[in-house]
Amino acid sequence: MLRACLPTLLCFTCICGNAEAQDAGSLRARHAALHEQLANNPFGRSLHVESTISDGSHKGEIYAVIEQPYGVVAPALARATHWCDILMLQVNIKRCSAANDGGGETLAAFITRKPRDPVESAHRVDFRYELAAASAEYLRVALNARSGPVGTRDYKIVVEAAPIDSRRTFMHMSYAYTLGWMARFAMDVYLAGAGRDKFGFSVVERLPDGRPVYVDGVRGVVERSAMRYYLAVEAYLDSLAAQPGQRLEARLRRWYAAIERYPQLREAVGPGEYLEMKR
Repeated sequence: MLRACLPTLLCFTCICGNAEAQDAGSLRARHAALHEQLANNPFGRSLHVESTISDGSHKGEIYAVIEQPYGVVAPALARATHWCDILMLQVNIKRCSAANDGGGETLAAFITRKPRDPVESAHRVDFRYELAAASAEYLRVALNARSGPVGTRDYKIVVEAAPIDSRRTFMHMSYAYTLGWMARFAMDVYLAGAGRDKFGFSVVERLPDGRPVYVDGVRGVVERSAMRYYLAVEAYLDSLAAQPGQRLEARLRRWYAAIERYPQLREAVGPGEYLEMKR
C-alpha cells in the first residue's frame, strides 16, 4: 500500500539512493530506540521532547507517532505553500507568502514581538525552502533563514518522516536558532521577568512525592517554541480531513485547542481573539 503512493510523491521531487535509504533507516532506528519514552511520558501519547544548548545555538526536537498514513503526511508537507499555512498558525506570525526567486523556493514570514502587535511592526524573516528527500519511504523538508528578530540568526526548521505501517507515521521535527549578543541580552531580560516562572517539557528530576520538575531557562524557551511548531504541523495535517472551505477554521481551532492542553504553551490571547486575528 505504501509503495502505491510512490508515483504521487515522485511528482514533488524524488531524491532516491543509498543516502535516503540510510536516512529512513536511521529514523526508524530512532523510533525503536525511543520505545520507552514514546510509551511512557507526561503527554499521554507517543511523543518525546529533547533540547540542547551549545555556544549560543538553541535546538528543540520533537519525536512523535502521528495517527495519519504516510501517504497523507508526505505530500502535505512537501509543498512550500503548505508551510505558509502551517507557520501562520503561530500567534505572532502575521503574514506569510511563498515564492520562487529563480534560485529555489522561499517563504517570507512576518513576525511580531508580541501577539497583539500589528503587522506593520513585524520583522520579515526569509526562509529558504528545501525539499531534500521525498519518496515512498522517507521525507525530509528544511526551512532555513539567515537572520531573525532581535538579533537572532541561523533559523532552521527540519521535518523528517517515515511510515511505521499503513496507518501511522513517525515524525522528527527540529527547531533551532542562534542568539547574537543583542538576542542574548533580550533573553536574559525575558528570563528575569516575564519568563521567570515558565518551563519546558523535559523532566530534569522528580520530587520526593514523584512530581516532575521540568526544564526551565533557555532550554524551556526552545522546547516551547519547538512544540508550538510541531502542533502546527499536526493541526494542519488533521485539518485535511475537512472540506476545503472549512480547513482554515479547522486548523485554527485544532492548533489553539492543542496548545491549551499544555500549561507551558498557553497564550496571552484567548481563543476568540486568536480566531479573529487569523481570520
